[in-house]
Amino acid sequence: GGLNQLNVPEYLFVDRDHSVYVSDWNNHRVMKWLEHAKEGIMAAGGQGAGSALTQLFVPQGLFVDALGTVYVADTSNNRVMRWTQGAKQGTVIASRNGAGAGAKNISASPL
Repeated sequence: GGLNQLNVPEYLFVDRDHSVYVSDWNNHRVMKWLEHAKEGIMAAGGQGAGSALTQLFVPQGLFVDALGTVYVADTSNNRVMRWTQGAKQGTVIASRNGAGAGAKNISASPL
């Protein structure tokens, strides 16, 4: 979708500057709208569905810290990604690394 369109928005976060971040599930991205903006800015993903560091696949829960770093649950990839402000790709900070439970392992379903 365009920068002013969402396709199944799931979660949102409002930062201290009143910018609104939305996990755009079917567009596989996180969008940011500055206060009074007519269109959004891509904050994470946006390269279609996939598992590359430039992609998200069904992004859901999100959090944005004071530096503008986006943390997003990349649900269908079973990972949590961190995207620094202006970055073209993210970093995996937690993922499902095969079977078993561990500090860095997560699952899309409850254990």
